[in-house]
Amino acid sequence: MNVPDYQSKFSEMKRYSLYQTLPEGSREFIRGLAFQYNLTVQQFYELVKAERDLHMWKEPGLEQWWDHLETKPSGRNQLLSGVREQLEGICSEAPDYSTFVADTPARPKAKSVDTRTTDRKIHGYCPALSEETVCCNLRTIDVVENCPLGCSYCSIQTFYTDRFVFEEHLGEKLSRIPVSPDRYYHYCTGQSSDSLVWGNRNGNLEKLAAFARAHPNVLLELKTKTNNVDELLSLDIPPNVVVSWTLNTSTITAQEEHFTATPQDRLNAAEKVAAAGLPVAFHFHPIIYYRNWQEEYRELIDQLTHRIDPRQVLFVSMGALTLIKPAINRMRQLGIPTKILQFPHDRDPHGKITYPKEIKQVLFSTIYQAFHTWHERVFFYLCMETDDIWHKVLGRSYDTNEKFEADFLNHLFARLSEDYSH
Repeated sequence: MNVPDYQSKFSEMKRYSLYQTLPEGSREFIRGLAFQYNLTVQQFYELVKAERDLHMWKEPGLEQWWDHLETKPSGRNQLLSGVREQLEGICSEAPDYSTFVADTPARPKAKSVDTRTTDRKIHGYCPALSEETVCCNLRTIDVVENCPLGCSYCSIQTFYTDRFVFEEHLGEKLSRIPVSPDRYYHYCTGQSSDSLVWGNRNGNLEKLAAFARAHPNVLLELKTKTNNVDELLSLDIPPNVVVSWTLNTSTITAQEEHFTATPQDRLNAAEKVAAAGLPVAFHFHPIIYYRNWQEEYRELIDQLTHRIDPRQVLFVSMGALTLIKPAINRMRQLGIPTKILQFPHDRDPHGKITYPKEIKQVLFSTIYQAFHTWHERVFFYLCMETDDIWHKVLGRSYDTNEKFEADFLNHLFARLSEDYSH
């Protein structure tokens, strides 16, 4: 293809939105490579994504890599192979946060609205539910759509528009959720937004408490990364409501969970809730692989196990970093510095990006063993993981999701009857 023809082609290629987000110097360098190697559209996109990732990781860009090459690639396939090898080399090492400072993004600016759509369904199943992994058949209640906490890895930001949508008809819709008195259920409100970040706006917490009180065979979970528990504790909350905290190390909280409470503040809040007589639970999800992760997770778990009595804890879940493609695209569009994507990519049974199994097994085993004093009292489980990893980490698994759900809920309601009956 001659230069005039390629100029026309490149005029179309450069409209790629991610290319426009790059610094001018990066754009010019990639433009030069495009013309020199007659890159295809997909090859051009691959170089742009690579450059965007390197900038987000605060690593040297493609031009610096190019300048250090003793022999320049002779063709575009060799060029792309070299770039891939460079990225794989960077990702093969555990990310180092010790010299990385994420620029705190602006708080999400979104319009808050109350929906008046009476036919909008608010209950369903966890979007990760699958027969390919061992799942607990978690049910969800979408009290609010969208979350303001700004975690870099979160998929919620890809599901909704730039509005925070509050359910105006919550009480009425909760009353219409089909609940059979002959079985146990587990509902969680933390899948579409943080459960406590909004407090009791629109009487949401009161209505949820009324739903739980009306159905003592429902375990209602309020999942949070905040320390916003005062409004909750001012209410009459039935004992089948469990408040859970997603926990991560101080490093990950500071660099990747931008507007959440600190780990210490989350533990302080958990102590307050437990002291008020409500059961609590904890999610280590996503567990992040980075330099010194073992020491920092063990330190966090040591603090947790010394501050919270296991008799007050219903369960602990563990899950590795797992990313859907829209979440990755969203991260690249935002361009906020993050090392979340800097890892050796593998795919789970659903095609989502995650760690290789070898890394997952070490992550889960390390976390689980750090909880050794809780093993006999607390129910531990893995989230979105395959049968073989369950066996290697926990020494057990379930043939079906229904068996997992039944064992989980039977165990938890036995605990509630034993420790939290009034």
